[in-house]
Amino acid sequence: MPTSLLLVEDDSRLREDLHRHFLNRGFQVHACSSGTSAMSAVQQNHFDLVLLDIMLPGIDGLSLLDELRRQQAVPVMLMSALGAEQDRISGFTRGADDYLPKPFSLAELDARVDALLRRVAFGRGTVVHSEASQLVFDQDLQDVLHHGKAAGLTTSEFRLLATLSAHPGEALSKAFLYQTVLHRAYTRLDRGLDVHVCNLRRKLADIAAQHVQIQAVRGQGYILVDAEQA
Repeated sequence: MPTSLLLVEDDSRLREDLHRHFLNRGFQVHACSSGTSAMSAVQQNHFDLVLLDIMLPGIDGLSLLDELRRQQAVPVMLMSALGAEQDRISGFTRGADDYLPKPFSLAELDARVDALLRRVAFGRGTVVHSEASQLVFDQDLQDVLHHGKAAGLTTSEFRLLATLSAHPGEALSKAFLYQTVLHRAYTRLDRGLDVHVCNLRRKLADIAAQHVQIQAVRGQGYILVDAEQA
């Protein structure tokens, strides 16, 4: 079955380009130009993924997201030229699964969409193999395995590694990671995330997966790097 995508974008040229792009990728695409028409589409159809612009005529993207979250758990990726950290965090706190600032390349969009669909598979209790790292993410166990050996992660450690893995090549800010992984606001005196990163590095090394590296990016946050692919 092809992936069913709801595309909500009021810019006609971008909407047509994205519609064509995802059709070429084999997706089944339903495109809408307003939040009102998108709401109607959601009530009449099942979608595997929603690609949602924030600035929309009628019902705006965040209001549509609020309504979606009251009805179903379909994964939602927000798109917006509003690139400020607080706008991004606001989207996540209201239930978005990812946030893509405009302008973006189709290559980045594809990487994000594929990563999000993999992450959704985690939540459905599926065992998911990461080709780059040769790790196996097991949602039921809330753990990762390497060559059959489990790392023994805590729930927060698993969520941290899954979040970093779902954003390949992107440095994720501490503010974002605190909100999405630890479910609390970031303060400069809070070292909780750093402790989780330290423990996660040690546990990955214990299962001979030290090539999966969580690297600090000065002034930004953390990024997941596969040293074997570098």
